[in-house]
Amino acid sequence: MTLLSIRNPRTGQLDFQLHCMDAAQVADVAATLKQQQSRWFTIGLDKRIAELRMFAEALAQQKQAIITELCQDTGRYQESVLELDVTISAIERWCQQAPQLLNINATTAGQIPFLQISQGYLPYPLVGVISPWNFPLLLSLVDAIPALLAGSAVILKPSEVTSRFSQPLAKALQQCQQLSQVFRIVTGDGKTGAAVCDVADTICFTGSVKTGRLVAEHCAKRFIPAFLELGGKDPAIVCDDANIETAAKAICWGSMVNAGQSCMSIERAYVHADIYDAFVQRLSQLTAGLQHNYPDIKQGQIGPIIAASQVELVKHQLSDAIAKGANCITGGEVVNLGGGDYCQPTILTNVTMDMDILTKETFAATLAVVKVASNDQAIALANDSDYGLSAAVFSQDSAKAQAIAEQLQAGAISINDASLTALVHEAEKQSFKLSGLGGSRMGAESIRRFIRKKAYIENTGVASPWWF
Repeated sequence: MTLLSIRNPRTGQLDFQLHCMDAAQVADVAATLKQQQSRWFTIGLDKRIAELRMFAEALAQQKQAIITELCQDTGRYQESVLELDVTISAIERWCQQAPQLLNINATTAGQIPFLQISQGYLPYPLVGVISPWNFPLLLSLVDAIPALLAGSAVILKPSEVTSRFSQPLAKALQQCQQLSQVFRIVTGDGKTGAAVCDVADTICFTGSVKTGRLVAEHCAKRFIPAFLELGGKDPAIVCDDANIETAAKAICWGSMVNAGQSCMSIERAYVHADIYDAFVQRLSQLTAGLQHNYPDIKQGQIGPIIAASQVELVKHQLSDAIAKGANCITGGEVVNLGGGDYCQPTILTNVTMDMDILTKETFAATLAVVKVASNDQAIALANDSDYGLSAAVFSQDSAKAQAIAEQLQAGAISINDASLTALVHEAEKQSFKLSGLGGSRMGAESIRRFIRKKAYIENTGVASPWWF
């Protein structure tokens, strides 16, 4: 088995060896899972719920070990604690909601009087989950949990950048006898992920647009569904009547939380000229007060850049913007602290469309702020993007905010707040443009992505008039 050296984002050191599973090993795991999946489905939803609740308890028992490894994976503490807590809560939420959401067996009379219709379903046998490095635990399980409750088996391939947490996760899983037979973790790099795409019956991928496109093309060739959650360049629109304090605090959090390493981070703000100066001043005050979590991982708000491959991209976008005339109101550099690379919390003004930092995903603690003359201009600029994941609108006039939100080409719009889909899981939304593909991973639609509906149409005893 090949070993891959993994970098610690806080030290820059290669201090972990990851086992890379090859295609044959992935195929063996998949074959075993598929053999067990039918039994998992036929034991019934109540027993699957009991197993998932047992898994939640096992995760809680492994809490310290999982958080320790997440900290090593990502270089941040507070978000790691939140990840685990939100994941455990999500398991219970799905366990409570699954019976109603999967209850599709009602019998109804058809439009033809003597025909009776009932519904059933079969889950996809094996769901492949390929997860990213920014929220390693949460985004590994956000699709796996509803898939398992629906009756599928799951094969999970975490990002090779952040795979240490998979060891205590596997220990928690081993405490659940039946669940562990239908849920397995395979580790490795892109080749391992490609092998998962070869063996699964449907794929849930979260990651870059570049890799997501390859996944979609491969799934299309195999004629299997692909659910993709990809990049974002989320805009915020701040109207002339917005509460400046509310908008500044929300956008500061929405752009800087997890050091900006979230697909739903606010990366650009379009602010009405009437309040632009006051908004930038307040936003800059808030951003300047943020600190790196170095040397104490439990202090400060801004962690390191997690993926080494991201460091040069962030440096390039900052230097490109500054060279073309952007003003750094705060920050503006990637600094090395103790061997880790940290993006200073950065507010940029005087940004233009020829700058990558305004048009391409940055995935760092940066925010480009643009002055606009009208709401219509703000809407046009917000929509002038290859991405359409989410957005935000700020106005004290609820009807105005709603009207603007309805014109934005994005799947989830926060009003007088930011990045609410990180916290609100019952609202269904889809990704627009290059930000994704497939049904919603939130709300009722999420669990139904993993089932194939069946119709049972019964003649109740009448000779059909269309017979020969």
